[in-house]
Amino acid sequence: MHPRHSQYARRRQELRNRQGRVSYRCCSCPSAKESRCQGAETRPRVSSSHGPSGFSDGLIWAFCESREWAVSNHYPSFGVTTIPNYNNFHSATTQGVTVFGGVHTSSQSGTLRSRGGTGVTLFVALYDYEARTEDDLSFRKGERFQILNSTEGDWWEARSLTTGGTGYIPSNYVAPVDSIQAEDWYFGKLGRKDAERQLLSNGNARGTFLIRESETTKGAYSLSIQDWDDIKGDHVKHYKIRKLDSGGYYITTRAQFETLQQLVQHYSARAAGLCCRLIVPCHKGMPRLTDLSVKTKDVWEIPRESLQLIKRLGNGQFGEVWMGTWNGTTKVAVKTLKPGTMSPESFLEEAQIMKKLRHDKLVQLYAVVSEEPIYIVTEYMSKGSLLDFLKDGEGRGLKLPNLVDMAAQVAAGMAYIERMNYIHRDLRSANILVGDSLVCKIADFGLARLIEDNEYTARQGAKFPIKWTAPEAALYGKFTIKSDVWSFGILLTELVTKGRVPYPGMNNREVLEQVERGYRMPCPQDCPSSLHELMVQCWKKDPEERPTFEYLQAFLEDYFTATEPQYQPGDNL
Repeated sequence: MHPRHSQYARRRQELRNRQGRVSYRCCSCPSAKESRCQGAETRPRVSSSHGPSGFSDGLIWAFCESREWAVSNHYPSFGVTTIPNYNNFHSATTQGVTVFGGVHTSSQSGTLRSRGGTGVTLFVALYDYEARTEDDLSFRKGERFQILNSTEGDWWEARSLTTGGTGYIPSNYVAPVDSIQAEDWYFGKLGRKDAERQLLSNGNARGTFLIRESETTKGAYSLSIQDWDDIKGDHVKHYKIRKLDSGGYYITTRAQFETLQQLVQHYSARAAGLCCRLIVPCHKGMPRLTDLSVKTKDVWEIPRESLQLIKRLGNGQFGEVWMGTWNGTTKVAVKTLKPGTMSPESFLEEAQIMKKLRHDKLVQLYAVVSEEPIYIVTEYMSKGSLLDFLKDGEGRGLKLPNLVDMAAQVAAGMAYIERMNYIHRDLRSANILVGDSLVCKIADFGLARLIEDNEYTARQGAKFPIKWTAPEAALYGKFTIKSDVWSFGILLTELVTKGRVPYPGMNNREVLEQVERGYRMPCPQDCPSSLHELMVQCWKKDPEERPTFEYLQAFLEDYFTATEPQYQPGDNL
């Protein structure tokens, strides 16, 4: 065995040995304790005050080369009205304001003052923005602002120094003037795999690059560059940018720079030991907004007439999905539920929790219409469901590396749900949505338990997804995060077979009987044995013997990179 393979095997075994210790509780459990920290982060990181996910109690660390994962003896419960806001870096309890991907700003680089304060740093627009309501302010990239009020979380009241207009702007569309956050090449808190995904998307050439925060070293950065050669084709190389005690930066000690901007200028002029010189910054997609507007941030039950249904995207047993607009300005997806599908009161209660679940790999819930017929308003995903994408769309031609990457994205979203002590209950490719650049996001989390259809709730009828459901959940109604892990194993078969129905040739009754007797699906055609072994782990009879989603994410993200160095040393560096 290659020595690096053995290192990864040992570390994965460490995670596997610990995975059964994580405790889970239903989000509605009355004994749930309030979480002790709101300073959560979207990726596991080392912090002096917080562990992964921002929680500081009982963490066990497992290190793996250039990234860390943590398994917790005890995660905080989820039966509270507030949960950590993973996309909001504006906390009233901090000294100064941590913004722009978690970079802490000083009084000279973005600390916001209250209305009427002096010495307020100017901000610059990173993108164009069209106002969605009369309270918003339209602006263009490069426009400069004075921030008047930053107490509304993700929405700031600002005055444009270009137009003189005043209104609310999304805080993740701006950055302090002359800061690194204002640079086109700076991507802030972007994980290694997401950096590779963006750099390898269509249209990027060799020399496309970005700089991001280091996942492992506080205060350091990583330079990620798209490269090409005859053997690998397009691929990404990563270089550590280290910080000097004096405040400068370097990749090699022989070339030191006072600022990151100077470092970029140097390597843009010459490769100087890198795989190639820096040609052009990677294109930044538009930031995701977690609310439709500042008005719907707290009051997000909206009038039905504010929605315009434009194109039906699909229909199912319990309703339809439409592409539409809100307020005539904002493209959204609208799920319309047939009357009687679920109690409006129960739905609104669950939606209060769903609205606060915020992660890049979860479809963001924007708003609801809770009177029947119930409308669920979410972000719009351009490629539709993963099932349709694999069977009839662009996904038919995808190769194994893309399919494994999509599985890793789903595992990342489910790892967040796992950390939040939440349960999906209906994890399958039909409930995964696909966007541009093969981005995958989990939809419909938590809704399955609200369905009141008799044929569904009996867990025997044609409407119930027996073939995706763990036996303890199908037979006894015991839904846990571990039954979601079983479903994830089935979803893996959907990916490698391009949307084939699981257990081909068997009906629901036969599936239940055979699975109870120990039958498990064989390795699909052209599926690597190591990936099938992962599926079988997900289908362990004892739920506690199944992997955690944290482990599944780590395994899949490193599936093709276990034999390669995490960071390039650089030629002649």
